[in-house]
Amino acid sequence: MGRYARFDQLRLDGPDEAGVVELVFDGPNLNAVGEGAHAQLPEVWREFDADPGVKAVLIRGEGKGFSAGGSFDIVEKLSNDHAYRAQVMREARDLVYNVLDCSKPIVSAIHGPAVGAGLVAGVLADVSVVTRTAKIIDGHTRLGVAAGDHAAICWPLLCGMAKAKYYLMTCRPLTGAEAERIGLVSLCVDEDEDLLPAARGVAHELAAGAPTAIRWTKQSLNGWYRQVAGSIFDASLALEFFGFGGPEVKEGLASHRERRAPQF
Repeated sequence: MGRYARFDQLRLDGPDEAGVVELVFDGPNLNAVGEGAHAQLPEVWREFDADPGVKAVLIRGEGKGFSAGGSFDIVEKLSNDHAYRAQVMREARDLVYNVLDCSKPIVSAIHGPAVGAGLVAGVLADVSVVTRTAKIIDGHTRLGVAAGDHAAICWPLLCGMAKAKYYLMTCRPLTGAEAERIGLVSLCVDEDEDLLPAARGVAHELAAGAPTAIRWTKQSLNGWYRQVAGSIFDASLALEFFGFGGPEVKEGLASHRERRAPQF
């Protein structure tokens, strides 16, 4: 893994003999993505794409959850520091486009809470596998900013506009079973212990398949995201980060810290 040495804030396992590398969210606070990991997460997809030893990527979370959102300290910094807000906005944009542009097939295995930057990669994966009890949450509007970090580019295409608006505007959590029912994810397994075998099975199946045929199929299908929703995503991201400089996010952050309902 010498070529990945610079990604010291990420955990990478493999690639194994089949060419499957695992990107593992493995950190404190239910695998929250901190500042360092948030900067490296967009860039690692370019390295996966360029690595001839990688034939497929599996994303998973260690422990009790897939990935939690960023810390309240990061949100406060975003609301007060224009330069940092511009930096994180660029990282958020690169994460979405670099996942889409990575030619290698990507599989996600989602259990427990799935929020924030981890959820972005998990939902944008080519095949997403969840447990029935997984808890998917896009909490942007509860925080006081627009849902901009990935939702506008893919949720309406995956589950339809009515469901996308309902969950993104209300911030209601989805179970894994409901996410599969509405088409937000690919597969749902009944038991938690079945998650990794199922996701790894798909990853190894894709790694063993015709590489150019699979990669060009992915490229063609992701054209829906780029050409149909790319400009919509760019606008949503700008609106999100514009909101980080406004008054609503301050109340959203305060209400989270004080464990009370927000008063917008």
